Amino acid sequence: MRLAFDLHMHSCLSPCGGAENTPADLAAMCALAGLDVVALTDHNTVGNCASFCSAAARHGLLALPGMELTCREEVHVICLFPNLDRAGAFGEYVRRKLPPIPNDEAQFGPQLLMDDGDTVLGEETAFLAGAADIGIYDAAALTASYGGVAYPAHIDRPAFSLLGGLGLWDPAMRFPLAEVTPRCPPELAHRPDLAGVKLIVDCDAHYLHQIPDAHQYMDLPVRTPQAVLDWLRRGGI
Repeated sequence: MRLAFDLHMHSCLSPCGGAENTPADLAAMCALAGLDVVALTDHNTVGNCASFCSAAARHGLLALPGMELTCREEVHVICLFPNLDRAGAFGEYVRRKLPPIPNDEAQFGPQLLMDDGDTVLGEETAFLAGAADIGIYDAAALTASYGGVAYPAHIDRPAFSLLGGLGLWDPAMRFPLAEVTPRCPPELAHRPDLAGVKLIVDCDAHYLHQIPDAHQYMDLPVRTPQAVLDWLRRGGI
């Protein structure tokens, strides 16, 4: 079956995430955009994933719990999981690796935890805008140990990206594919170090208006989170 997907978006729990990006409104906007498969990937946390997945299910969407991990090198990596239990365990591990300082609400805003009906449950006090003490060369294997798949985010950006920060794609990192932004210059795909690397386009939406209409598709034998992860592991084949 052919399913439209976007696997990188943020809720109001993320630093600099829009207050309107509640789990329920985010799921509703994804449905209006014609998406079939989506993922919530807040910065360094999975705290709103359960609410988002529940809200997405009401709209008939297949939602994966995820995280946008900031590695030690300040490279962003998308980490996706087959279920909430695995995602939660990964989230607890990452939280222990974050800097032991509180969120600066004046600079980054409140980090809101919400239920699937948009009731505020509390605030995450950890400094989610910081980098976890997890190396980029360990990210893929660590995510796999929790049953998930990891790949570098928005590699075409100059900041917080694999190419922007480290300057090259190294197969030793063992990422199956990479993400680029909708504004990625076409010539990036012709870099010699990216030869054979599948590039997918995600919106990285921090605000509702940034969620695009369906624009890319995956072909799956069954409509399950595991099938999505298997497709990613195969490099989008």
